[in-house]
Amino acid sequence: MARRPAPPSASPGPQTPRPAGTMNSKKPATPAASSSAPRSSSRSRGEAPRVDVREWASGIRLSAFSVIMLSLVVLGAWVLVPTLGTFIDQRQKIAALEASVKVSEDEIASLVAERERWNDPVYITTQARERLYYVKPGEVVYLIDNDLDPAALPREQEPVSDTIVEKPTDWMPQLLRTIVSTGLSDTAAVAP
Repeated sequence: MARRPAPPSASPGPQTPRPAGTMNSKKPATPAASSSAPRSSSRSRGEAPRVDVREWASGIRLSAFSVIMLSLVVLGAWVLVPTLGTFIDQRQKIAALEASVKVSEDEIASLVAERERWNDPVYITTQARERLYYVKPGEVVYLIDNDLDPAALPREQEPVSDTIVEKPTDWMPQLLRTIVSTGLSDTAAVAP
């Protein structure tokens, strides 16, 4: 886009060169112009020069080709943005469905492997012995009851007190110890 030169001045008098920090546009001479004289001295001390937007905008020239191309870009963006959003949404759904298919294939593979194990007579016999305690005719089965160490058995319940007693221990380490000991110990229910 080309910038056109500033229009010639309307005043017929000779022009005086202006300092570098002032604007190129002319101000009309009004009674308020005398009051603006102190402002111009403050501008020359370091303030940025003011830009006349009308002058800047008048320097922009748009040809018919530029307007058509700009409208085509806007129209293309208006058409493609919703389509792009739909495309991204569909790609996310496809990725989720592919992950679901992968999980289903893994589950199917594990079920097929388990079915193959159940076709093996040795596996069936082992499961019947372990789960249902089945035996073949003539075999003697020994079931050991309470084979745990007496220290691993749960303690007897202590009698509950009616008074409230405050202990000087912190509850958090005790809770952690209880959880760890419960998870690591072999416990058995004592038969009544």
